[in-house]
This record gives sequence, structure tokens and C-alpha cells, in this order.
Amino acid sequence: RQVFILVRGVRFPYGLLNLEYMANHKSALKNIRSDETKRLRNRLQHKTMRNALRDFHEIKTKKAATKALPKLISKIDKLAKRNIIHANKAANLKSKVTAHVATL
Repeated sequence: RQVFILVRGVRFPYGLLNLEYMANHKSALKNIRSDETKRLRNRLQHKTMRNALRDFHEIKTKKAATKALPKLISKIDKLAKRNIIHANKAANLKSKVTAHVATL
């Protein structure tokens, strides 16, 4: 007699339960692994950009901000080019950053 377990409304034969992946093909398993790697890389790059923005907003002098501005804009453009952030969001961020420099 085969024993089944009920998980999220789906019956699994006992011993064949693998909650980590629900893929049936080798290529699908590879895609799951590569997607996770890409997701972690994107999160890291996005977080790095947010930290750079935070550090930039802490700059108090116009001279230092003007010097740091091109590097920050370059980071934002790279993320937009790689589709980590939307192009419009990149444009909005660059606009806010340049306006911040102008108010110093």
C-alpha cells in the first residue's frame, strides 16, 4: 500500500516529496538554479545603488557632491541598462540627484 502526504492541496507519494523544486525537466531545474543566482545578483546591485544614494545625500558640500555625481549617475545608468531598475525610475533618480546638487 502506497502512502501519500497532502501538501498545499497536492498529494505526494511519501519519500518523493521535494518542496524545493516543482520542475519536471532537467532544463527547468537549471533555469531555477540560474534564476536564483540572477535574483541574488540583482538584489545586491540594487542594494548597492540604494546605499550609494544614501551616502550621496549625506554629502553637505556642493564641491564634493558635484565630484561624486558622475559616478552615481553612471551606476544608475548601468542598472537601467541591465533592467535591474526601470528606465523611467533611473531618469527620476538622476533628476532628483541633480536637483539635490543644485540646492546645495
